[in-house]
Amino acid sequence: MHRRRFLALSAMSALPVTPALALPEPSAATADTAAAQHQVTLLFAGDLMQHDGQIKAARTADGGYDYSDVFARVAPEIKRHDIAVANLEVTLAGPPYKGYPNFSAPDEYMHAAVDAGFNVLLTANNHCCDTRGKGLRRTIEQMDARRVQHLGTYLNLEERQRKYPLIIECNNIRIALLNFTYGTNGMPIPAPFVVNLEDSRQIAKDIADAQASGADVIIAFPHWGIEYALLPSAEQRKRAQWLLEKGVHHIVGSHPHVVQPFEVTTDENGEPHLTVFSLGNYVSNMTRPNTDGGAMVTMTLTKKDGKTTMSDCGYSLFWVSRPATSKQKNFRIYPASWPTDEMNDAERSLRERYLASTRELLEKHNQGIKETLAHTPDTAASPQT
Repeated sequence: MHRRRFLALSAMSALPVTPALALPEPSAATADTAAAQHQVTLLFAGDLMQHDGQIKAARTADGGYDYSDVFARVAPEIKRHDIAVANLEVTLAGPPYKGYPNFSAPDEYMHAAVDAGFNVLLTANNHCCDTRGKGLRRTIEQMDARRVQHLGTYLNLEERQRKYPLIIECNNIRIALLNFTYGTNGMPIPAPFVVNLEDSRQIAKDIADAQASGADVIIAFPHWGIEYALLPSAEQRKRAQWLLEKGVHHIVGSHPHVVQPFEVTTDENGEPHLTVFSLGNYVSNMTRPNTDGGAMVTMTLTKKDGKTTMSDCGYSLFWVSRPATSKQKNFRIYPASWPTDEMNDAERSLRERYLASTRELLEKHNQGIKETLAHTPDTAASPQT
């Protein structure tokens, strides 16, 4: 699939701004199909963490940082989709770089994620204020310098009013993205910066603004839930139902650092709605059970006769190998379908354990969504390997 060009539009004025990436135009075959209907593919990933061990592993001999090997095995899958979204749960405050509890990652980390294919980054999370005003400002500036679209934190109220909700137009489908967090670990939000918080009145207004902008689809990305809990809390379910009732079409959550179930439900009109309670970590140095992997969820939106619906969705699992286990230089994200040839016995065992436990959870609790294979050099492999 060829990646399509998309525009980010301001929510109310609908004036086009610079595209996030110089994306290739659809192929002739895709254009012919688009004459009858329009389609956009999306991919969602979880928490991009950066602990001290990851920073140390990425350090190069010349004093720089190289994360290319971290994302190399998942990049083919990410790049297959028109829009790829991940939660950037670190700040880019510059040196000195540090991990938990106050994250400040090297700029090269964000660059590697963008090079791997992510073209939308979420920043409203409980760590966005870790490095105070300097981190808030510099994180935004660095993303802008890479021309990657982002949402969740803003330099000031005026910028938020201009850029939020984030409206992305791709292949004649307008998608509104919302992102908010339950809190900032007790750290005050320094003036004049704005962090989207889980405030019902404000979220309801943001949904109304997205609807007024002519959005075909509204997707909310809440940073919510209980860390390390494998099932969504009653509060998550209550908030999800409220979002759907207010007009959000799909929900993709983060924060628990473990995968929680995914559900496709239908409304009274028979329209499908996807709720992802948590995608887990995308990459981290966490050692708690179930934190060493995650899921990528994919979605196809189809617009026909002026109506846009989710025509397909699925998920693929992956596991993260750490240098302590692999004896390699850096962390590596391995899709479940990736051949095991380059892994040692310890890696194979840990990956199998993670995949088996996560599949057991999702097969028991998921509704209306199945596991698929990520695009790798061996996509013919069984998802159960």
